[in-house]
Amino acid sequence: MSTGVIIALIVVVAAVVAVAAVLAVRARGSHGGRSLKHRFGPEYDRAVARHDGDVKAAERELDARVERHGGLRARPLEAAERERFEARWTAAQERFVDSPREAVAEADRLIAEVAGARGFPDGGQYEEQLAAISVHRAHRVDGYRRVHRVARFSAGGDGTRHPGSADVPGADGGHAPGTEDMRAAMVEARALFDDLVGPAGRDPGHDRAARPATTGERSGHQLPWGFHRHAKEG
Repeated sequence: MSTGVIIALIVVVAAVVAVAAVLAVRARGSHGGRSLKHRFGPEYDRAVARHDGDVKAAERELDARVERHGGLRARPLEAAERERFEARWTAAQERFVDSPREAVAEADRLIAEVAGARGFPDGGQYEEQLAAISVHRAHRVDGYRRVHRVARFSAGGDGTRHPGSADVPGADGGHAPGTEDMRAAMVEARALFDDLVGPAGRDPGHDRAARPATTGERSGHQLPWGFHRHAKEG
């Protein structure tokens, strides 16, 4: 085979590889967004809103989350660990009637602790822990975000604004969230807590995300009776 023929073959092969690469990139661009939207659900829309509607910037952020945390394999809790966490959550819910702020703060701590125990980043790295949870519990992660912000806002006790409190209901007025805001945060956080104390695996909320909540889910049927009583402000 002459040198000219060999060179021609190399050129042809290089051209085929280049065309294949371009097609692969285009395919990823056309399907990657749908894949991310399916995986992250409401978190996808939140990311787009945070980037002022810039879909590409939002998808780059979500892609980065998956790259950092997609390989995480949550470890299952031992039975004794699960029982301790569940007992603490029950105590926090019962405390809500008399001390809603303390109950919300404990719920925030509990989610950070149980996530850390499952193998997610340590609770001291809130943003990274939240990002990791969003990759594996995308349809429940906002419960953590909400209870964390309410807890931080309420920690001042005098209406002092805390960083990240802008998304807390009532925060725009510069005053601490009311009892109903704290109760709603606890209910949302409970859904994530239940997922985290359960077996390791895919996002359990994913299959439920597309359907409306049942009456029992809307009313928070897993909460103790006292949780629905009028809680004291403060």
